[in-house]
Amino acid sequence: MAAAPVSLEVEDVQGLVASAYGHLPHGCYLLLEIADVAAARIWLTDLSGDVTTAAGRVEGESVNLALTPSGLEKLGVPRSALGAFSLEFQDGMTEPSRRRVLGDTGDSAPEYWAWGSPDTASIDLMLLVYASTPAALAEMLERRVGLEGTGLREVHRLDARREEREHFGFHDGISQPVIDGFRAGHSRDTIKAGEFVLGYPNEYDQFTARPLLEAGEDPEHILPRDPQGSGRPDLGRNGTYLVLRQLAQDVSRFWSYVHAVAESSGNGYGDATALAARMVGRWPGGAPLVLSPDRDDPALSDANDFDYHDADQLGLRCPIGAHLRRAHPRDSLDPNPGSASSIAIDRMHRLLRRGRMYGPRLGPSEAPRAGDGRERGLHFMCLCASLSRQFEFIQHTWVNSPKFNGLYEDPDPLLGPAGRTFTIQARPTRRRVTDLPEFVQVRGGAYFFVPGIRAMRWLGSRPGGLS
Repeated sequence: MAAAPVSLEVEDVQGLVASAYGHLPHGCYLLLEIADVAAARIWLTDLSGDVTTAAGRVEGESVNLALTPSGLEKLGVPRSALGAFSLEFQDGMTEPSRRRVLGDTGDSAPEYWAWGSPDTASIDLMLLVYASTPAALAEMLERRVGLEGTGLREVHRLDARREEREHFGFHDGISQPVIDGFRAGHSRDTIKAGEFVLGYPNEYDQFTARPLLEAGEDPEHILPRDPQGSGRPDLGRNGTYLVLRQLAQDVSRFWSYVHAVAESSGNGYGDATALAARMVGRWPGGAPLVLSPDRDDPALSDANDFDYHDADQLGLRCPIGAHLRRAHPRDSLDPNPGSASSIAIDRMHRLLRRGRMYGPRLGPSEAPRAGDGRERGLHFMCLCASLSRQFEFIQHTWVNSPKFNGLYEDPDPLLGPAGRTFTIQARPTRRRVTDLPEFVQVRGGAYFFVPGIRAMRWLGSRPGGLS
């Protein structure tokens, strides 16, 4: 029997946690630096009343805010509280050991990033703006988030739009967890709130570590108090961590490669679309291979009610190393695949995905050619309460691992480095696609903290500088 939903303080949670704003397809991410702390605090206090919350459906436009460690430091968060944020957040995405964990090497190394690297301008906060039309977005940027007199300086601007299919041509955003307490009832994808929102029990029935203050650091009682009973002001409650990575997609290289392999004499891979679908784990229209291995069934375009172990234990329908199968393994994990314990492991590593595409679309007829020389890709974005156990674990242990789920030398077929192998399980013998080129390169990235609304107000009330 499902437990009663947790009571979430939705009016204190930023709206991005509850919604991907699919009905607001036009967006922009402003990466900002704090140049004048006093002016920035006034701006932040004013903005806290306009930031979209999770309390209801948003119509027309939305604004959300996220901060980096340097932004929190400039706004006067005490050293003790700064040290209580997750180590991954404090160190940053480009810390030497972390970049190896994330696979940010070669052409994806931070030295080549357009933003977010130690060699580029410092980023203190990010403003996320969404609107229903391009005109509404432009007006909103000018009217609501103009930077004159705010104490902020624009470092980089990322245009982002929402479409049903990402640049490689596949229906996207189908499999998303549901946060317990945000919707009535339970489903197979309902995950405890503490996996995504700090200050609530997670799938371990524990509270993820978060920054607590001393009582004297919140004399006006702006912040919520620690739900575990210490009585201390809880700076982390109703907040979450945000991962942003700019991933450039080489659409021409991807489709040229799969066409070349599929057209090879006697390969047995099927046509180019079938081979691409095996690499992804779904057909372009969205139908999962485990339910429809031979064709793209429109009736299954949004299908998400399936597991892997009983239906396809050997990977004969959907290859074991397919991108979606390794990013969300469902019930296929050791030590007891197909069991409730396997599903429980998967539930402890879920992400709320909020990514959007950028750059002009390249049509299917153009994709196998040389392309147009213009960059396009995905602003990968996800939310989680634990950067290490959720995002970094998935990236390192499942996506990047060449030995995922019994494989030997098969990193992710979409995101992996050049020269990798992709195995297609089959009878009587497996087939192997070898020497895959690099299809995706990292162009920027950072970890952010998405504060609750009361935390934003508290930050705006602080004197600048470390204390």
